[in-house]
Amino acid sequence: EEWEAGNEPGFPFFCVEFLEFVVMRRVVVTGLGIVCPLGNSVEEAWKNALAGKSGVRKIQSFDASEYSCQIAGEIRDFDSSAYVPAKEARRFDKFVLYGAVAGSQALEDSGLVVTEENAHRIGVAIGSGIGGLVTICENANTLKEKGPRRVSPFLIPGCIINMASGEFSILKGLKGPNVAYATACSTGLHAIGEAACIIARGDADAMVAGGAEAPICPVGISGFDNMHALSRRNDEPEKASRPFDKDRNGFVMGEGSGIVVLEEYEHAKARGAHIYCEVKGYGLSGDAYNITTPSVDGPTRCMQMALDHAGLKPSDIQYLNAHGTSTSIGDANESKAVMQVFGDDVKNLVMSSTKSMTGHLLGGAGGIESVFTILALRDQIVPPTINVENQDPACPVDCCPNTARKMPVKNAMKNSFGFGGTNSTIIYGLVD
Repeated sequence: EEWEAGNEPGFPFFCVEFLEFVVMRRVVVTGLGIVCPLGNSVEEAWKNALAGKSGVRKIQSFDASEYSCQIAGEIRDFDSSAYVPAKEARRFDKFVLYGAVAGSQALEDSGLVVTEENAHRIGVAIGSGIGGLVTICENANTLKEKGPRRVSPFLIPGCIINMASGEFSILKGLKGPNVAYATACSTGLHAIGEAACIIARGDADAMVAGGAEAPICPVGISGFDNMHALSRRNDEPEKASRPFDKDRNGFVMGEGSGIVVLEEYEHAKARGAHIYCEVKGYGLSGDAYNITTPSVDGPTRCMQMALDHAGLKPSDIQYLNAHGTSTSIGDANESKAVMQVFGDDVKNLVMSSTKSMTGHLLGGAGGIESVFTILALRDQIVPPTINVENQDPACPVDCCPNTARKMPVKNAMKNSFGFGGTNSTIIYGLVD
């Protein structure tokens, strides 16, 4: 019907040879899990986000007193024992543990029971931007101080990026597609978007998807700080992450994991699952510009692709959870791209950055920020961008400054952009 009307069909249709059309399956979200600087459960983290609390503190995991940057969004009071046996936990890198706990929460929340009959139809797609950096650092020190024979035999299987997916699939007996993505700060969102595509084309009925990251260690902090990417507001850590504020001076490193359970709509409905929302559109693009400096063109095309796939107009989006890292160039470029895509409709758009509270979780960011975006749909309330005291004229958007806002939200957009010029956008919407 779309072709006969002279229109190109959008999501959820695709064209195959001889112009035959196959209807892609609808994908919904049925489970949420999170481990982040604001809390180690979904409701705790969400309560703190709505209250505008910051999870950024002085670094506790190592002595950072001699470092230019001494602050980060670290996980506190973390206990994996309810989900991961102690024997396995000892050989996991922190990013794998975070993914395992957040993934377990999400699977439990979904009510999806894994059986011999359905295990091959449930898959995992948990990515990471860096992987087991803490394990690598620890074993590099061991090699230097004690020699090669003392390097752990679990170094390689403990640190490679696909181990968050691999170990979780083993932990839960999931035999469906088992993949991992590594697209820097776009990782978590790409993982969710690609997992949705796997379900839509019929290769799985459910996927556990998102991102996990644990980069807070001497090498991680030094590497990013020496790029002049990190804020050095050491005396006021809670105020260091300040997206869209004129006085921002770099991002704050965070750690943790955000995971969602995606499911085919009819499959979820048949088992009486609670459905949070639908994945309505997905966009991805490359800047082909600079490995660390973002462009405006790439994010613009990415957001437009997601809108086209969803069959939505900019006016149909009420909330945008921004990439919003608190870097001078990045925030301004994203604001400009949003204004290009939304045009006059930008005046009705609310756009906030929850990185102001969690810091930047790199490959884990798209996962935890998807959880927050989905909760905004559930509760009809937008989380704030905190620390906006002097909004930058280069970012003339309604960034929901400092206070959460009750408002109708039917469709919400989530952006993630990464080093290497890689971009991702997902549109989540209430089920019609």
